[in-house]
Formats: sequence, structure tokens, C-alpha cells
Amino acid sequence: MGFFNKIFGQNDKTEQTNETRPQQNLTPCKTEQELIERYGGIAMDKQLSFGDFIGNNNWNINIANGEISFGDDIVLPMQVLGTISHSSQTWLWAWANTKSGLSENVIKQALELKKYGEENGIDLLRNDTFDFTKEDLHLIGIIASGINNFSGYYICDYGQGAMVVTIKSEKVDRIHKEDNHHRILTVFPQLISQFEMNHNFALTNYLIAKGYTISENGTKLIMTKNGQTITAEFDELSRLTKLNG
Repeated sequence: MGFFNKIFGQNDKTEQTNETRPQQNLTPCKTEQELIERYGGIAMDKQLSFGDFIGNNNWNINIANGEISFGDDIVLPMQVLGTISHSSQTWLWAWANTKSGLSENVIKQALELKKYGEENGIDLLRNDTFDFTKEDLHLIGIIASGINNFSGYYICDYGQGAMVVTIKSEKVDRIHKEDNHHRILTVFPQLISQFEMNHNFALTNYLIAKGYTISENGTKLIMTKNGQTITAEFDELSRLTKLNG
């Protein structure tokens, strides 16, 4: 499987820590880009842990129980976000699929995302259906798992279409807490290659979510945790030019 499918204001020349940027964590996001900048890094990081947990096992869904299983031994609670049709190439949110017969318990997260979209004017979350690409599916999964601090998401391809679900599991979360410092050097370049964003904001949010202390000096970030350091440099447009750790 590939990386995804295995599972998924500045003051120049002054030092700032994560305590000086509360607005990035408290204010609602108003655009898709803001959502991916805030949640993309940590959600993608969790996808690696989720992928390690489920391995190469085949998936199976029990809609009535709200569960997804991988192989014979892994059974996890899930939330259904929506489905895509390969023939029409459109996405349909679970709350808009009136013919599916899905219980409200299994689409609770989808309804919460709809409310978030309505309150903050984000079409991706509030429009019932739209044209899709494969990248859109991962965008939806990353945003959904990030907003609700879920353990990961999975794209269940069943031939004619695919269903996107999210998973919350203490077993997966425990794996993720076994922090991998060097994973950042893999995750973040993947993130910025897949989605448009302000690299500086996205990396700052990612590392704060992982518990790093952030200091800033002009276009350079220094991020530390448990004696380990990540350094990043950006150009005048906040695009990443160097990432070391």
C-alpha cells in the first residue's frame, strides 16, 4: 500500500513559544486550507500508526454494529462519513444519503462536521454532494479525524464506489503515543506535497499537537521535545526550504 492507502501572525527576529499562539488552536477554521494547516500533520502522523496497527488485513464492515474489522482479530468502532461513486465521480455525505438507512449513531460525526461547515461557511463540510478526486477523499478523512481527535480513517473500496469511515480506538492511540521523533521528517514533506497550505503554519500546528516547544527567529523554527530538536527554514512566502532533525 502507498503512504495514504496503508491505513489516515509572525514577528520577525523574535522568539515565540506555543503559548504565544493560542489563536491557532482556539479560533474556528473558516476554509479548507485552514483546516488542513491545523490538522493535517497530526492526522497524517496518526495514519501511520493506524496503518501499522491494521497491517495488510482485509477489511469488513458491520453497519448494524457500527464496526469495521481487519482480519479475524481486529474489530474497531467506526463512524461513516460518506460514499463516492466511481461511475459518477461524486461524493455524498452520509447524512444526505436518505436511501442508505444508516442510523444516526453511525453518522454522528458526519452530522457534527456538517454543523461545523454551516457555522463557518466551509462548503466541503456543508454541501451534501460534489465532484470528487482521490485527493478529496484523503482531505475529508484527514479533516474529520483531526477535528474530532480520532485515531484514523479508512477508505473502504467496494468496486462500484468507496465508503470513508473514521475510527476511534484506545489501542491505536496507545501505539501513536510511542512517539517517533523522526516520523516528522517523513510526514510533513508528504503533507505539503499533497495539499496547498502555508507551510510555516502547518508545521507549527503539527509540532504543537505533538507536544513540542516552538521558538521562532525570522524565517527559522526550532522545535524541541525531550531533548530532541527539529529545525525548519522557510522562504519569504512561508514555503519550506529545509527540514532537519
